[in-house]
Amino acid sequence: MSPTSAPAPDVTENQGFLGADRWWHLAFGSLMAVTLIVFTLWTRGHLPNGQFGILIVVAILLGLFMAFNIGGNDVANSFGTSVGAGTLTMKQALLIAAVFEVSGALLAGGEVTDTVKSGIVDIGPISADPMQFVYIMMAALFGAAVWLLVATKFGLPVSTTHSIIGAIVGASLVVGYSTHSGGLSMVQWDQIVQIVVSWVLSPVLGGIVAYALFWFIRRYILLYNRKATRRLAAVKEQMLESGDEEEVDRITSLQALAYSNRPMSARERAQLAIDEDVDLDAEEAEHQFYRTMRKLDRKVDDIRSHRALTFWVPLLGAFGAVMITAMLLFKGLKNTGFEPTTTQAVVGLAMVAVIAWMSLFMFANSLQTRSLSRATFILFAWMQVFTASAFAFSHGSNDIANAIGPFAAVLDVLATGEVGEEALIPLPVLVAFGIALVAGLWFIGRNVIQTVGSGLTKMHPSSGFAAELAAATVVMGASQLGLPVSSTHILIGAVLGVGMVNRAANWRMMRPIALAWIVTLPVAAVLGAIAVTAFRTVF
Repeated sequence: MSPTSAPAPDVTENQGFLGADRWWHLAFGSLMAVTLIVFTLWTRGHLPNGQFGILIVVAILLGLFMAFNIGGNDVANSFGTSVGAGTLTMKQALLIAAVFEVSGALLAGGEVTDTVKSGIVDIGPISADPMQFVYIMMAALFGAAVWLLVATKFGLPVSTTHSIIGAIVGASLVVGYSTHSGGLSMVQWDQIVQIVVSWVLSPVLGGIVAYALFWFIRRYILLYNRKATRRLAAVKEQMLESGDEEEVDRITSLQALAYSNRPMSARERAQLAIDEDVDLDAEEAEHQFYRTMRKLDRKVDDIRSHRALTFWVPLLGAFGAVMITAMLLFKGLKNTGFEPTTTQAVVGLAMVAVIAWMSLFMFANSLQTRSLSRATFILFAWMQVFTASAFAFSHGSNDIANAIGPFAAVLDVLATGEVGEEALIPLPVLVAFGIALVAGLWFIGRNVIQTVGSGLTKMHPSSGFAAELAAATVVMGASQLGLPVSSTHILIGAVLGVGMVNRAANWRMMRPIALAWIVTLPVAAVLGAIAVTAFRTVF
């Protein structure tokens, strides 16, 4: 179903084995099983002789499990506004994620990754024993993945980056104390403070920008359309009262022709004749049309029903295209080493703005024969698909590293026998983890999608577009200014921001989400500490 029609709620009914979507379940289950087998065989051939064993098999399972849960929580959070607004069905969101998430990972995920996320822990003393480092990375995958699974089960969108950082900290402290090679001084506490600051800064910035953006959309587009519809209805009522019912019957056709800026065909002129029994020639019908239009113009006066759509929406879309493109340039493609000069960036963004403005202007004009509500839905739905796709690409190029980074570090240590600052990411790792990411969205992502798409506030294409564009704007701006923010927290704040404009924000739902943000670090740290203790005991 395309964004030109409002889809029905995507509810899986209980229709026998595995429900109505059993073939989708079986397909993704089979795909994950095949991916696991093939990826395990590839890993066996990739490692030196004697290095493949139960340890790397467990690492593979944990890495794919982490990617699976990132898909169920973080990716679901990104698509929640689109599905909740009715712009995309669950299956359409899945297909977009499959294309753009995996493409982002493959094309812009980078060839290397940091072995310790953000340098949050100084593992210098521990790295003398590479196997202790392997246990820490495996424990980090376990702790972060389990916490994400629990949060996803309850529909709570949390930061995957904060989860992996918390698990690394907990596991590192256990190893540091037990081997007498480090303690609390290993942790970069200033970065922990930045994470705490992001709990407040991210949703506040997202909420402020989204509130301002959706207020503008509501004031100058949605309310204008509503007033235009009411005025047109009033004119029809006046003409009914005057007894001129034949002209009322022709208002819709006349308005559509007037705003489409095209000449009438002979067939249309004949259809608009006053008396069906009178065979008017084309010239007389044309005169009758203009007489009727002058009468209408005097009555509707300043009504131009599609003016807001043809004027403001193209400008808004151009601004959105610039912000999304900037986010892709400075965040989504940063791992590729592509760094445009200031002149290149400005010229490129200007070209994007002009192309977006012209395309949307032509598209909006082509919809002038549609009703206002329908044209508005179509325009914002297509723009929301664009922002969702761009978000998916940026997400695939960056946040999948929370699963790939620790696993690539384990793979690198087992292959080289030492701990490096960076680890190479082979192509099969990106493909396998990308598949796990999309599978996680399908199997466990619905709860988070429901929270973001309808739990915090009721979403429509216009409000969903405002939330996504506001989040992209804040992410891009914060990354350039070096502000400690979380894209997950920003989007949640943006959703609440549009809800505040409509006075429909569900603050009760926000309480457990905020609590989940606060406990992410300590819970993941405890799980990481338990896991590393178990791994050191077993292996």
